[in-house]
Amino acid sequence: MPTPMLNTVNSPKDLRKLPQEDLSRLAAELRKFIIDIVATKEGHLGASLGVVELTIVLHYVFNTPDDLLVWDVGHQAYGHKILTGRRDQFHTNRQLGGISGFPKRSESIYDTFGTGHSSTAISAALGMAIASNLEGKKEKQHIAVVGDASIASGMAFEGLNHAGVTDANLLVILNDNAIGIDPSVGALKQYLTKARVGYKPKQDNIIEALNFRYFGPVDGHDIPGLIKILRKLQKINGPKFLHVFTTKGKGLKKAEEDQVKYHAPGKFKPETGELLPKATENLPLKYQDVFGLSLVELAEKNEKIIGITPAMPTGSSLKYMMQAFPDRAFDVGIAEQHAVTLAAGMATRGFRVFCAIYSTFLQRAYDQVIHDVAIQNLPVIFCLDRAGLVGEDGATHHGVFDIAYLRSIPNLIIAAPANEIDLRNLLYTAQLALDSPLVIRYPRGRGQLTDWQQPFEALEIGRGRCLKEGSEIAVLSIGNMTRNSKLAIEKIEAEHKDKIGHFDMLFVKPLDETLLHRICKKYTSIITVEDGVAKGGFGSAVLEFASKNDYRLKIRCLGVPDKFIEHGSVDELQEKCGINVENIREVIFSQL
Repeated sequence: MPTPMLNTVNSPKDLRKLPQEDLSRLAAELRKFIIDIVATKEGHLGASLGVVELTIVLHYVFNTPDDLLVWDVGHQAYGHKILTGRRDQFHTNRQLGGISGFPKRSESIYDTFGTGHSSTAISAALGMAIASNLEGKKEKQHIAVVGDASIASGMAFEGLNHAGVTDANLLVILNDNAIGIDPSVGALKQYLTKARVGYKPKQDNIIEALNFRYFGPVDGHDIPGLIKILRKLQKINGPKFLHVFTTKGKGLKKAEEDQVKYHAPGKFKPETGELLPKATENLPLKYQDVFGLSLVELAEKNEKIIGITPAMPTGSSLKYMMQAFPDRAFDVGIAEQHAVTLAAGMATRGFRVFCAIYSTFLQRAYDQVIHDVAIQNLPVIFCLDRAGLVGEDGATHHGVFDIAYLRSIPNLIIAAPANEIDLRNLLYTAQLALDSPLVIRYPRGRGQLTDWQQPFEALEIGRGRCLKEGSEIAVLSIGNMTRNSKLAIEKIEAEHKDKIGHFDMLFVKPLDETLLHRICKKYTSIITVEDGVAKGGFGSAVLEFASKNDYRLKIRCLGVPDKFIEHGSVDELQEKCGINVENIREVIFSQL
């Protein structure tokens, strides 16, 4: 579909020159433009399709970038990016060297606040509004667009609670589409659903009780209606709340019908939305599915097993347990802090609680891990999906900090399986007689084995293993870097067959000190390999051990460098970080 009108819009200034009656045509062109590119380049789809009209109207009514627009859950912002000067670069979205899939301050003056995680927009926009007051610019508008179930997060409520006792010129727009990545859950969702269908709850309006002026709900696809209400709100000072209801995936029938799958569908036919087939036959399962299916196996025999996830039943594959044991598996919404402490509470009553959470999102509950779990030494099992480099979602989503930020916490055990069988056996071990909290970190994407469903075996906590003996260089790997290290060693073996030893440590904490003593006494050089940050990570733990025991051999630590890693494929990013097979090979060879 040609986009002649969209092609004339290089900035919101151009948009504001258009007659209001042309905006519906622009919306159709913008929606089709997003569909056509995401169909071939992949990315987040449904959320941005749902806010096309709202995006156009926000830039049409408000004087952006002087008026400050903050997007919550940044994958709503594709239309925003296209209308703010990045139309011709949009085909590079989420690719190495291309534009980010989320708002990013260094990318555009229209991206007023970087977002990748949820529920931050209200606090950020309130901060901007208070700053404007201090600068004597009370006329400036500050708009936070909150969507995809983020309003139910504790941080969103913290922002609302503070804003309600200020005179800040803040407009919170709730993009209510009743779904995040999975359907929204909780009492607030039920409350908002009643408002959507026109039911007037008997209790006071929850938003007005927080001292906001409440407006809505209104149709988020009605351009004239949106313009009218937003122009009215421009003239009202203080905190305001506009409840807008939209359809996630609007304009692509299949995306409207299957909003979970079309959140980020992969490649599809732009004309129909039909997903393009992927060759998955005889391929290994994703690690998340190995986790989810294995947990169901264990739960069938152990009625004390509980599963918890903060809004990621599909992404973490806890959905399998929710289907099999709905009374023992809980989606608590976008509430990582609550998820961790809820797990801790259940653990005090003797349950084996598996908290399935992305590595990057556990960062949001760091205090709860320390205060509510580790200090009390409660045997909560944290199953950290998406550990390591995750690819195209970029810096906000890489799970590269977990080893470093968890390793310093007393009582905490940290393990990283080298393959799916290790993952299964760690899950099995965790539900037997664990008396301390355990972190199991595993990567995004497919595993390595098609015969992963082997009988369970208990593992000894803190025990690594020798994969290959050598005489000069010991390669110590952790997690999925064991595979990269093995392949790198195989490339050198013809010339230096007996010189290189390889050890899969399996546990970052406690380290297998018996094995390390043997390695440090036998080998002249050690190379550690991890897919987390090198500073403070697994390699640092090995260095600390060598220093403590006065070993004076050479130690080289390979890992993610001390900078934020942008977006690209996992293979591209591993190469940039120097933890791909070829770079590991070169480092090993340089030590011979």
